[in-house]
Amino acid sequence: MKVTVKLFAAARDLAGREELAVALPAGANIGELRRRLSEDCPPLGPLLPHAMFAVDAVYVPDDAPVPENTEIACIPPVSGG
Repeated sequence: MKVTVKLFAAARDLAGREELAVALPAGANIGELRRRLSEDCPPLGPLLPHAMFAVDAVYVPDDAPVPENTEIACIPPVSGG
């Protein structure tokens, strides 16, 4: 299956685009998506272990399934001061 991941802030800057299309096997979970993103877009690699993922605007853990035809967001850690 193919999914589209929307990228924000530092993730968008590192990837050089606002979203990435990722091919995953049926039944994949967020952890597999995280690994595939690292392979498909190496500049994201250092950021991905610390990023949060949201499916339909709800944060999900790595063992959550990746549903087809849904919006997935990669939200990098933020800092402020």
